Amino acid sequence: MIRKAARFSAKAHEGKMRKGTSIPYSVHPQEAAVIVSGLTSDPEIISAALLHDVIEDAGITYEELEAEFGTRVADLVQAESEDKSRTWKERKQATIERLKTAGLDVKMICLGDKLSNLRSTAAEYLLKGEGVWLKFREKNKKEHEWYYRGVLNQLSEFRGERAYEEAAWLIDELFG
Repeated sequence: MIRKAARFSAKAHEGKMRKGTSIPYSVHPQEAAVIVSGLTSDPEIISAALLHDVIEDAGITYEELEAEFGTRVADLVQAESEDKSRTWKERKQATIERLKTAGLDVKMICLGDKLSNLRSTAAEYLLKGEGVWLKFREKNKKEHEWYYRGVLNQLSEFRGERAYEEAAWLIDELFG
């Protein structure tokens, strides 16, 4: 299942690059899945981590995912997907609110996703400094800090886990 999800995700994101870089987008869900695999060996959760952006960013429907990977994987991907018709602030607030009642499986995927994003932003920060924030739709660094700290507060069950501690450290490094 994990290999199938990796192939499906790579095909869904084919030709896309990470925002403001020449790095293939498929690197992000792969990294998120590796992070998640450090928290669980459940193949459905790891597969959902690989697929976490296909509804939101690649035009894949919930029904397509359900047909290929089953209801649980489709539900997990849906839970990590944002409604792009809403403003940046509305989407991020909805994510923080959703995490308040989410199960550990959804939270693991979120942690993998956000840690991967933080790593990417931190690497670019080394090269671009404060200019890194200009590539984002929401260019205000304080808004990104609000979001990442809000998410991390909802993932406190993972305190002590390497992924959580790295995310906390990167947030402190990026935002002070």
